[in-house]
Amino acid sequence: MSTHEALPYDPRSVPLGRRLVARLAVGGARLLTLLPPHRIRAVLARLRGDVPHATLTEASAARETVLAVSLTAGGQKGCLTRSLATVLLCRWDGRWVTWCVGVRTRPPFAAHAWVEADGVLVGEGAPADYFQRFFGVE
Repeated sequence: MSTHEALPYDPRSVPLGRRLVARLAVGGARLLTLLPPHRIRAVLARLRGDVPHATLTEASAARETVLAVSLTAGGQKGCLTRSLATVLLCRWDGRWVTWCVGVRTRPPFAAHAWVEADGVLVGEGAPADYFQRFFGVE
């Protein structure tokens, strides 16, 4: 039996200028996914600079924009691309979200990447203890 999943892919819901920036963020994220985790972490630490943290609302809006313009980021195995694109889009806006990598604490075991803002998981629909963080770029 297959599970139907509704993807929020609707590029025309995003204004053209923002759509182009979001697609650049997704492209950059896809390039970053080719790197080993320690390199991704180093690149993000350098990009971080000295910008303020994004609010939960700002981070959620960036994530929704990424999902609206990219089918890859919205897929079940798109967590790495989705989280990195969200980080890059927030950075474009002069804000920073915490990028995290870890695993689920409940079966089935799976690695996962996500973003946090104001200490809250952004758009994951899971309680804070559902994932065990291995590392993050604050």
